[in-house]
Amino acid sequence: MTFARQPSLFWLPVFLTLGLAVCGDARSQQTAQPKPPPPAVTVVTLKPETVTLTRELPGRTHPFRVAEVRPQVGGIVERLLFDEGKLVKAGQPLYQLDDAAYRADYNSAKASLTRAQARLEAARLSAKRSAELVKINAVSRQEDEDATAALRQAEADVKVAQATIDSAGVVLNRARIAAPIQGRIGKSSVTQGALVTANQTAALATIQQLDPMYVDLTQSSAEILQIRQEVAAGNLSSTDVPAKILLEDGTEYAHRGRLAFSEVTVDPSTGSTAIRMIVPNPKELLLPGMYVRAVVSAGQRAGALLAPQQGIARDPKGNASALVVNADGNVEARKVRVSRAIGDKWLVEDGLAAGDRVIVEGVLKVKPGDPVQAAEAGSAPPAADPAAAPARAN
Repeated sequence: MTFARQPSLFWLPVFLTLGLAVCGDARSQQTAQPKPPPPAVTVVTLKPETVTLTRELPGRTHPFRVAEVRPQVGGIVERLLFDEGKLVKAGQPLYQLDDAAYRADYNSAKASLTRAQARLEAARLSAKRSAELVKINAVSRQEDEDATAALRQAEADVKVAQATIDSAGVVLNRARIAAPIQGRIGKSSVTQGALVTANQTAALATIQQLDPMYVDLTQSSAEILQIRQEVAAGNLSSTDVPAKILLEDGTEYAHRGRLAFSEVTVDPSTGSTAIRMIVPNPKELLLPGMYVRAVVSAGQRAGALLAPQQGIARDPKGNASALVVNADGNVEARKVRVSRAIGDKWLVEDGLAAGDRVIVEGVLKVKPGDPVQAAEAGSAPPAADPAAAPARAN
């Protein structure tokens, strides 16, 4: 039995020597492997710039002018002189009423004027003769004064007759109802043969001027107060930038609007105030009552910092943060406060400064304290370091 175990004990030192040699070779190969290069990230360097702060407000369109056509005299409608839904001009005849009675009154007033003018001529001749006769004492001074008074009365009668004919002419002209403004007229509420009366409550038709158009917007009083406080503090400078109009489907309207006025009273039920814009509408694309949105200017801010939205992260509580590359090339976490979105960027209020390099790509593969290779967005990626490449085995 002792002779049988001797061969295995003989080979044990050999096996141990081979094992130690293999382990030593593997350890030397592991020690010789180089460290991986720092991860590459894309950054955006923040630069101060002047931006125009805007606010999107809801609103409704309203006609620039609205006129309800009503009769000023009574009568039977003889004819309609317009096409419903068409464009009418100011002063264009719309309705013709039966004016026989008004024309008769006008003709009677003209006759009264002619009679008064004849009496005036007779009184003028009588006064002229009396003035010549009184010089030679052919008539008394009393008769001369009576002739002069008769002349003055005849002149007054002519003026009264002229006023009467003017009044009759006004009434006669009102029997032909004309458009008070230029615009697009709607449907008529009466037809031929209908009886209308002066100062009736129901309008015969409505005319709306659609070019330009009013856009009435609403803005909360809290926003107005905030803007005024920022202007007073010097953070904003007021500017008069035409407003961009967005239609119901989200498309941008071809024309910009300008501010007409801003209401000074706040509606207590809504806490908002009214703003009226004037918008050109040459093709009448905007119709009364349409819902639109207007992007209005709140002011300009100089030296503002805009950070790309993909570089700003938020935690479950809504707190914003960003990863930046510091001067040592390491990742650094920053707590950030942003106020509003401007395009695809956030307006930074606090936490970042001009010159900070905000990581916008590669955020998920780095953490604070890691060294990184930073490349500016839009530039060529950094070249790989040849010394950092792993050695190829021979």
